[in-house]
Amino acid sequence: MQLDATELTPVVNRLKRAQGQLAAVTRMLEEGRDCKDIVTQLAAVSKALDRAGFAIIASGLEQCIVRKDASMDTKDLEKLFLSLA
Repeated sequence: MQLDATELTPVVNRLKRAQGQLAAVTRMLEEGRDCKDIVTQLAAVSKALDRAGFAIIASGLEQCIVRKDASMDTKDLEKLFLSLA
């Protein structure tokens, strides 16, 4: 299933932010920063990635249901959801 890139612009932006946050985590580790700060930042990265994944799946689900794209069935979509759990 091909996703519409224009619909996913917010997802791309979220992933770019997460990429910056992850770079910050690496820097924090290299600088010997406080564990609490590092874990807090890492949790933010994880949440951003999860949200991006769910947004991508939601777009795919909409495409399958609304646009009648039959390239994925219910089982395939279920597997996608569970892969983020």
